[in-house]
Amino acid sequence: MPWNEPGGNQQDPWSGKKRGSGGNDPEELIRKLNEKLGKLFGGSGGNGDNSSQNSSKGIIFLLILFVVGWLLSGFYTVDARQQGLVLRFGAYQATTDAGLHWRLPYPIETVEIVDTEQNRSAQDRNTMLTKDENIVEVAVAAQYKVRNPEDYAFNILNPDFLADQTQGTLYQVMRGVAREVIGRNDMDFILKEGRAQIASDIQNQMQQVLDNYKSGLQIITVNLTYAEAPPQVKEAFDEANKAREDANRYQNEAQTYANKVIPEARGKAARLKAESEAFRQETVSRAEGDASRFMQLVTEYRKAPEVTRERLYLETMETVMAGSRKIVIDSNSNNMLYLPLDQLNGQTSTAAGNTAQAAAAAMQNATDKSNATPTPTDVPATNAEVTRTGREAGVRESR
Repeated sequence: MPWNEPGGNQQDPWSGKKRGSGGNDPEELIRKLNEKLGKLFGGSGGNGDNSSQNSSKGIIFLLILFVVGWLLSGFYTVDARQQGLVLRFGAYQATTDAGLHWRLPYPIETVEIVDTEQNRSAQDRNTMLTKDENIVEVAVAAQYKVRNPEDYAFNILNPDFLADQTQGTLYQVMRGVAREVIGRNDMDFILKEGRAQIASDIQNQMQQVLDNYKSGLQIITVNLTYAEAPPQVKEAFDEANKAREDANRYQNEAQTYANKVIPEARGKAARLKAESEAFRQETVSRAEGDASRFMQLVTEYRKAPEVTRERLYLETMETVMAGSRKIVIDSNSNNMLYLPLDQLNGQTSTAAGNTAQAAAAAMQNATDKSNATPTPTDVPATNAEVTRTGREAGVRESR
């Protein structure tokens, strides 16, 4: 018998069952479900008014179940490193911290989770123009994190577009600030001692711009990871750097030598200065003493010119004859003199002193006797010495 045999036969050709009496017919399935729900809520599952009442109860139960499930979908959790932004129909309502929270279910409220403790990074490498009109290739790396999730989510578009950093606001700010800072400095400063200073300037200026944008981002650190001349001129720059290093080395060596020599020279100069000052003071004191003595001598001379003149003569002769071994005595003197011949032939210094004293005494005696003629005695004298002694006696007589 064909399966589509006409005549109103609703029998299934494969299962042999009558169509519409079971299987996958939707109407039959709904009817069976109503019957089961009716039995579940105490109904008999029969036809008529009882069947309609059971169907209504089943729909209410489904609605209640749906509402409960919808309300339960409002629970959400926030990790310790995150913060949640609650949005009601797209408008910001509140920020929730770590823990279990509940919100009005979708689509009334939604939650955006923002990781505020994650250290994010952005890099840029490009050629830039320096202040002294040189081209330098610089690579900058910045680490940052979200400081204010509300500002980060709503104030600017794509603050740090992680899928493509070049489209993010932070990347554009970093590139612009790096160009500005590099353009304010010379190339030597950038390549050598200025790396840390330039990185610090870029970080500060980036943070200032992002704060003005109210981006909610905080720059943790900025590093100047690469700063070299372009490859086309790198060899020339290396030679220039080598020459600069040699110059610095020579300068340091010269400074070391100067540090060694200059203190010695300063010490020597100070010693010479002290010696000269001591000599000056000695000379001045001696001159002052001589002047004072001369003034005293002038006073005494005015009081007794002859005596003073004689005194000066004797002192002068005493000084002149201090080193001589000759003894001059008065020939008319009857006094016995003791002459230390052993000392005269011995040590020079002692004999010279004794001789000077004896000569002074003899000269004093000779002065007392104006007509006396000095005669050399026990020490043999040459003709020149006798002549000098006679001349001195003559001079004393004339005075």
